[in-house]
Amino acid sequence: MKILCIGEALIDMICTDKNSSLSEGNHFLKKPGGAPTNVAAAIAALGEQVVLAAKVGNDPFGKQLIETMQSFGVDTSAMLTHNDYFTTFAFVSLMEDGERDFVFNRGADEQLTIDDIDAINLNEVSIIHFGSATGFLPGTLQAAYLHLLQKAIHHRIYISFDPNYRHLLFKNNTASFITQSWYYLQHCNFFKVSFEEALLITETDTLEKAMEILFTKTKGVFAITLGKEGTLLGLNGEQYMIESITVQPIDTTGAGDAFVGAVLYQLNQFPTTEIKNLPFNEWKKIIYNANKAGARTCEYLGAMEAFKHLNNKIFNS
Repeated sequence: MKILCIGEALIDMICTDKNSSLSEGNHFLKKPGGAPTNVAAAIAALGEQVVLAAKVGNDPFGKQLIETMQSFGVDTSAMLTHNDYFTTFAFVSLMEDGERDFVFNRGADEQLTIDDIDAINLNEVSIIHFGSATGFLPGTLQAAYLHLLQKAIHHRIYISFDPNYRHLLFKNNTASFITQSWYYLQHCNFFKVSFEEALLITETDTLEKAMEILFTKTKGVFAITLGKEGTLLGLNGEQYMIESITVQPIDTTGAGDAFVGAVLYQLNQFPTTEIKNLPFNEWKKIIYNANKAGARTCEYLGAMEAFKHLNNKIFNS
């Protein structure tokens, strides 16, 4: 059985001129990206079958994204090209004060449709992961995203969710992001949020208050990632801190996606009849291994480069 990831596949254009705005920068590093794309690559790198449902332009950049996914072993049969829309780009420049100069040039990723989703054979799918920051933006992807969630519920497929909040995409419409996130949180079996996302979505100012609300309003197992401090696991009304490992970080890009990919890879090793009822000891092992995957990803520059070094042997190290 396969894992299905849905969402954006895009090109990150990262300005390498330090402390230069996008208008001032002259040098850019081109990197394949998109949160669900990263998750799919991580799952495949670990050795599991995974399908990516996404849309790219019929252009050299769309070709690069498809070929990159195929190089990891991702099933790209649902990774479609569009002749009339260019591949989506995200231009980013990091300033010394920590702020980002950001331009999102949206193209083909928002053109994924309900018909595209209906063409996917869900009889071969055991887990569906919703991890797209752009899935809540207006467009056909938003409708396709919700349609797939409803199909997953109907078919009783295991549902994973990562809201992947991006302030620069939702700074003028945070309320919509929060409202949509709650619908997915309340229908998924597992979700992962960062510390900042936990506070944002629950509209609280402490982790303790956020945990209380998440336990009250959701039924799934959840993980709140806390960086080098580890991960807070929420399971059956109880919380547990799962430690991480110490690394010398070079780049944290893709660490959260590697974490999610490692969780889903491990879940898919269990029979589909068992993964919704795993005991604490299994979840503790799953989250600890996922912490390892996320930490190891930080030792390399760029998510895709890191995933080239990712395999299930790290769980035994």
